[in-house]
Amino acid sequence: MSWEKITEQQNSASINIDTNSTLEILSIINNEDAGVPSAIQTTIPHIEAFIDALVPKIQSGGRLFYVGTGTSGRLGVLDAAECPPTFSTNPDMVQGIIAGGYDALVKSIEGAEDIPADGAAAILNYEINAEDIVLGITASSSTPYVLGALEKAKEIGAMTGLLLCNNPPKLEYVDHIISVIVGPEVITGSTRMKAGTATKMVLNMITSTLMIKLNKTYGNLMVDLKASNDKLWDRGTRIIEHLTDLNYDEALNILKSADGEVKTAVVMEKLKVGVEAARDRLRNHKGSLKDVFIKE
Repeated sequence: MSWEKITEQQNSASINIDTNSTLEILSIINNEDAGVPSAIQTTIPHIEAFIDALVPKIQSGGRLFYVGTGTSGRLGVLDAAECPPTFSTNPDMVQGIIAGGYDALVKSIEGAEDIPADGAAAILNYEINAEDIVLGITASSSTPYVLGALEKAKEIGAMTGLLLCNNPPKLEYVDHIISVIVGPEVITGSTRMKAGTATKMVLNMITSTLMIKLNKTYGNLMVDLKASNDKLWDRGTRIIEHLTDLNYDEALNILKSADGEVKTAVVMEKLKVGVEAARDRLRNHKGSLKDVFIKE
């Protein structure tokens, strides 16, 4: 069995997997997954180029949209949904669009991926403009919904990218190609496996690097989180405790007075200012806690 697309080819390591023991099956899957980081490593320059073009557009008010179907679409929505609680971003900054709408997050909607015009319509429905960025996600490289969305986005003037797990196609309406070749899947064509793992890892890299570049961290500390549950209140308090001379209870109190904003609370304590003054200092330095410490 051989198909042009890598993700549709048969994996020689798992041809007889239906005769293997549970341990053998797990070992085959794990061995195949182990190659995903190496596949990503080879395409890091392309990820870098996409991020370096992305950052200034976001800084100028642009928005990042992921567009995908099935597993790819769900992973895009997941990555977008995790940005606001992790980095206190406006939910509009990073958004996920999935063919079939939000119902497709919890059940398969067959055929939702097959119509390019539906992808183009989604671009219009989300009022995407020339300031925005659209990253299509399709393991196969040829999903009609995704390609229709990218073509419309480019027509509007938006920056476009395509994340895939096959040999890259030549598409004049795509500015950045990120091709992660993970090889044939353990179960032929099941791109929820290695291709899905690679997609999740690359999306993590994109948004995490973007947020670092937007001054959402101090070193590797998640200082721009907004405490919204017990876990985050505790994490925020411990970050403040680490960056100041306050003990745990004192750090928790100042975090409460800063409405759960860790970065604001740290500036309040370090500069001995009130909430609004701390927020002003951060705005003046584009949210950089490091610059506030150096220049204030």
